[in-house]
Amino acid sequence: MYTILFSLIIAVFVGMLFLNIYFRVKVFKQYKYLVKNKVQFNSSHFFNSQKMEEEVLSRYPQHKDEILQFVKMIHQSVQLASALIVLIILFGYLLFRYR
Repeated sequence: MYTILFSLIIAVFVGMLFLNIYFRVKVFKQYKYLVKNKVQFNSSHFFNSQKMEEEVLSRYPQHKDEILQFVKMIHQSVQLASALIVLIILFGYLLFRYR
């Protein structure tokens, strides 16, 4: 049981590492595009779609698809990281409980 849980923790950690690298590369490409086109917004716009629509998308309608794709990738990255952290904590708890 110990080796199975330990292997699962290692596998989830390695998976989190590769997903992090994958999303960083994708997000960085989108970010580079937005910086190149001087699209500016802050982190409060990521989590408030109404504020994003009113303040950012209305100011940069020609870059709407890229902005929304960037925000979507940020959301996905945060959700995946959160889920993987919960899995690591759960497997770690089980590992110490059944050791």
